[in-house]
Amino acid sequence: MKKIAVLAGDGIGPEIMAQALKILTALKLPLEFEEALVGGVAYAAFGHPLPAEVVELAKKSDAVLFGAVGDFKYDNLPRHLRPEQAILGLRKALGLFVNLRPAICYPELTAASSLKPELVSGLDLLLVRELTGDVYFGQPRGKRISPDGVFAGTEEGFDTMRYAVPEVERIAHVAFKAAMGRSKHLVSVDKANVLETSQVWRDTMIKVSKEYPEVTLEHMYVDNAAMQLVKAPKKIDVMVTGNLFGDILSDEAAMLTGSIGMLASAALNEKGQGLFEPSHGSAPDIAGQNIANPLAQILSAAMMLRYSLGMEEAAVRIENAVKKVLAQGYRTGDIRSEGCKLVSCSCSCSLLANTSTVLASLLSPTTFPSGIYATCAFP
Repeated sequence: MKKIAVLAGDGIGPEIMAQALKILTALKLPLEFEEALVGGVAYAAFGHPLPAEVVELAKKSDAVLFGAVGDFKYDNLPRHLRPEQAILGLRKALGLFVNLRPAICYPELTAASSLKPELVSGLDLLLVRELTGDVYFGQPRGKRISPDGVFAGTEEGFDTMRYAVPEVERIAHVAFKAAMGRSKHLVSVDKANVLETSQVWRDTMIKVSKEYPEVTLEHMYVDNAAMQLVKAPKKIDVMVTGNLFGDILSDEAAMLTGSIGMLASAALNEKGQGLFEPSHGSAPDIAGQNIANPLAQILSAAMMLRYSLGMEEAAVRIENAVKKVLAQGYRTGDIRSEGCKLVSCSCSCSLLANTSTVLASLLSPTTFPSGIYATCAFP
């Protein structure tokens, strides 16, 4: 029996997590779930966004299924108490140094993308992001009175961007191995023309590349990479970059797919233990309205089955079911286009035993509030 820590978090997190758990339960897999509070709801209950008990739960679990954290009402808290510290703290505590973010544009969703269909149809991009270094974790950081420069004597904020060579080496090996299993083309993103940290990054990528002679290594400055993602995204197969640049570029890549509500992600440590979460935020503005897109959460659950639990067949069944639902024309509002049927996040009031609804039913016929019926049985 595999133990899963379920951390739904804030905003739409509980809504979309409920759908993912219904899918996993319906598959009758040898899984046990333990839920806990993180983020703003944990702060409200315990005075901290990541209680020590939750860290221990995560450490003793085979995998963590995470929802989303964040709420504007906590924006004035000291930074170490803000909801977002929950995900940062878990990454650090579990040693989750690599983030895998696939950006796939399903044929049915080309119309939902902001780019021309010919640019995104067939897109299948993997972004490999380093997670535990860079400016997000660099020390020292804080606020102070500026000691020098044009604005000496005034208040300033400061952060530290840093990467050690071994940090870059381990993420490089993950990226090169991913490229070996795909098109053998790897794009490394940095800002080596102005940042010493990026120069270390680039030099290390070049050194590691010698161990993978079959892979073509290409370097891009981050501003050019941002441009190429919207100009010719299908020319990029595997992209590797640091924490800050990866945070930004992965959200840009998400919109190529039609909606950030479609983008799943996996964060892994050296043991294969992982934290799996949708790439989108907590969206408190639509929380509780039953209109959120749960697919990224469900696809994250599929990634969990594949990467941490070794349940490839079950992962493929979920992914195939999602494809079939999309092919049938059912959409939440964020990915809806002309001719498609608008559906809610869930239809919990009419669930039958072992029945789950995700956009349309992934397992058996279910009535939606609008009276729509749909069937999408697992193949």
